[in-house]
Amino acid sequence: MVAANYTAERVHADNGSVDVRVLRDGRAQMLGGKRGGDNELRRVAEIPASGVLPVFLGAGLGVGLGDVLARTSGPVAVVDGEEPIFTLTGVREKWRDDPRVYWLEEDDPEAALNNLTRWQLRHGGLPFAPVLDPFHARLRPELYRVLGERLALSGKVDFWNHVRYPKFRASAPRVLLLTSSYFLMGELEAACARLGYATSFVQLPSQEIGSQEFVESILAAILSFRPDFVLTINHLGVDKEGILTALLARMELPLASWFVDNPHLILYVYENLASDWVTLFTWDVDNIESLKAQGFSRVHYLPLATDPHRFVFSPDTKPVRDVAFVGNSMVHKVRAKLRHYAFPSALISGLEELGWAFMASGALSVGKFLEEYPRHAELFRALPDVDTRLAFETLITWQATLLYRLQRVERLLPFQPLLVGDPGWHELLPQGGWSYHRELNYYADLPLFYPATRINFNCTSQQMKGAVNQRVFDVPVCGGFLLTDHRRQMEDLFEPGREIISYQDPEEIPELVRHYLPREAERRRVTEAARARILAEHTYDLRLASLVRTMRSIYG
Repeated sequence: MVAANYTAERVHADNGSVDVRVLRDGRAQMLGGKRGGDNELRRVAEIPASGVLPVFLGAGLGVGLGDVLARTSGPVAVVDGEEPIFTLTGVREKWRDDPRVYWLEEDDPEAALNNLTRWQLRHGGLPFAPVLDPFHARLRPELYRVLGERLALSGKVDFWNHVRYPKFRASAPRVLLLTSSYFLMGELEAACARLGYATSFVQLPSQEIGSQEFVESILAAILSFRPDFVLTINHLGVDKEGILTALLARMELPLASWFVDNPHLILYVYENLASDWVTLFTWDVDNIESLKAQGFSRVHYLPLATDPHRFVFSPDTKPVRDVAFVGNSMVHKVRAKLRHYAFPSALISGLEELGWAFMASGALSVGKFLEEYPRHAELFRALPDVDTRLAFETLITWQATLLYRLQRVERLLPFQPLLVGDPGWHELLPQGGWSYHRELNYYADLPLFYPATRINFNCTSQQMKGAVNQRVFDVPVCGGFLLTDHRRQMEDLFEPGREIISYQDPEEIPELVRHYLPREAERRRVTEAARARILAEHTYDLRLASLVRTMRSIYG
């Protein structure tokens, strides 16, 4: 706020109303003057009750502002840095705690305009309706008059028609990627480059996603890059309140969100889900109907895949170990949920039994599973908020995964397996009969680790009951042999017995390990067949091309 180059005093007009006399350069001027309140009402008379964002450039006596607030639900912005004046009128004090009023005390018109643009985006991009107070325009024209001209000009530009440009007109799509450190994003970026897709990137912030700065950076990228669609993973970057999806819908810009983790444990807390401009892709076909039931009209199956440029085939690698499992014990994940949330004791009593029951059930979600346990279901529904209910669903999923993996890894112990993961395995298994290695780097270590292991063991997380996980693709493509648990959906991806070897029951594990461990040629035949199938059908280049074809068919 610039120091005032004037003095001000409160006075009473002839009609008894309050006014302010301002003395500057030896001249006295009245803030309102004769019929000041009536003039303010005249200036706001044509402001509609909705559909615009009133911006007062100078609060004046507050009569016009009061009228707009009385007949609309807001919001309203006020640009006024004249503290000596608004202190005397009491305007700022009167509406200080009104959430409808956004007060700016900027001295720089550019800074004020930037803040107003952010405010405009928070309220759906509605057009500005500037209300310029003549006294403020004379007092500081370089701020109030300039802002009035800029805001009036912005109202003449049809922003929304400018961003509603035709999509998918060129053979190579233009993809705006919401990037993060999530493992799959690097694969998608590399696949876009190999496929010749034009790309632009917006980095996800480390703080709360959906922050105003993040939304603004997306908007800036859209205006400069003009993408055909926006692509994200697991809804990362999409705020829970639906601001971004509403903004994209108004711009008629499609959003593709590929879920490679349980979408119901992610979308649980989201609002304003339904939009014709949002298309979901899920790696688990079992989720399609439940996602449609949540309001998504466009849901497509897109399974996981692998990047053979990262998981490079190493035909000369010699195995140095017999059996290994790379995976989290889930011990510390379960413990962290119990530590961070105050679940009722009656709800978490018998947690292990609930884990076993969810593991054995055919239920695809914990919420559905709890219908079989009326008392637990009642306590679950009574949890204080959505976040706590989501945490409990995650807790049961992780507890079930812990038990599922332990039951199967125990069958490996006669073969002296190497377990790669978190130290929680030491708490689950007896000492001796197995060895341990800390977690390996996904990109730097695993492409070398898998082909150096005779049997790479796999048991899938209980967040999916029918889909296959990443390891099913990664292990064979770099030359490793995989023994995995049977999943319903794997038979649509591989030919059982020839391209993939699986067990239905934990009791089958020792027999399968004994069979394949000494048979190098047989392992190699399966691995080579699986690798050929993966290169032909299951790479990220192919998945991305499929996703683009789907988006083009809907929005082109």
